[in-house]
Amino acid sequence: MPPGRYPRSRAGRRPAPGVRLLLAGIGLLAAGIALAPGAGPTALIVVGIVLVLVGLTAVLGLRPVVAGQARVVQLFGRYRGTVRAPGLHWVNPVARRRPVSIRIRNHETAVAKVNDADGNPIEIAAVVVWQGVDTARALYAVDDVPRFVAIQTETAVRHIASSYPCISHDGGGLSLRDSAEEITLRLSAEIADRIRPAGVAVLESRLTRLSYAAEIAQAMLRWQQADAVVGARQRIVEGAVGMVRLALRRLAEEDVVDLDEERNAAMVSNLLVVLCSEQATQQVVNTGSLCQ
Repeated sequence: MPPGRYPRSRAGRRPAPGVRLLLAGIGLLAAGIALAPGAGPTALIVVGIVLVLVGLTAVLGLRPVVAGQARVVQLFGRYRGTVRAPGLHWVNPVARRRPVSIRIRNHETAVAKVNDADGNPIEIAAVVVWQGVDTARALYAVDDVPRFVAIQTETAVRHIASSYPCISHDGGGLSLRDSAEEITLRLSAEIADRIRPAGVAVLESRLTRLSYAAEIAQAMLRWQQADAVVGARQRIVEGAVGMVRLALRRLAEEDVVDLDEERNAAMVSNLLVVLCSEQATQQVVNTGSLCQ
């Protein structure tokens, strides 16, 4: 049956206050027991029996509702409403009152090995915080709500993991590691859509584990180290070129020395070696002419 055809949770008729009916039921039972077995007129015996039946109806219809749990009222197979307010309430004793939890619960998925969008195997896990909001759907739409939430959450996590790369190599687009907030929002939305037919709402979801699988972890670590080295070298070269350009401009502006094209190239080469070298360069004092 499609999810849209299941009944939605509603308050139904307002349940009668239980404490007053409990006291009234006890009083009616006491009065009926006192009158029924007597040897008086038949009318009093009938009144006593009626009082006992009414008292039993009042007592048998009482059901406690604890905080965090609702009672779904079902009469002759039809959904009649839900009692959510905690306390002692009276409902038609013929109706079936089935408990449904509305507490906040969480579920943490097991670590799953999935191929990301680039085909690299990754290990991923998530935790989702959820709560039952529609008691009618939770009771009639699925057999086991916690199991349904667990399966759908794992399915959503696997789908999200296979839809995006773990790390964006080109620096553009979404990735599981670099776009954590956006991925979390999309994961929450997908889980919410999957478990909505069971009358469950997602309060929060987070990735608790995200790493490359052991068989490619070392290779990806070397790739990340190489990428970091290339990035650092690029920054060093950009800074060195700027410093050389500044030095040549200052020498020309202040007319410190007049260099031809060949000597200018030699100075640029020496400055770049000094600025870009990983190790400290050895100073050489030129005691000859400028051309040597």
